[in-house]
Amino acid sequence: MKTSHLAVLVGLLLGAALAFGTFSQFFLVLIFGALGLAVGMLIEGRIEIRGITDRRGN
Repeated sequence: MKTSHLAVLVGLLLGAALAFGTFSQFFLVLIFGALGLAVGMLIEGRIEIRGITDRRGN
């Protein structure tokens, strides 16, 4: 299992634990999943923070 897959799974589980019981907080689970995916991709080196920060500086 890739690190990004594990990170998405952990993010989804944490989001589900926080949002359990209400339908409107389903988006909270999606946010945690996306955050977990981003962290996993950063760890794997598939996203470079320098490229993102350089674009904002121009």
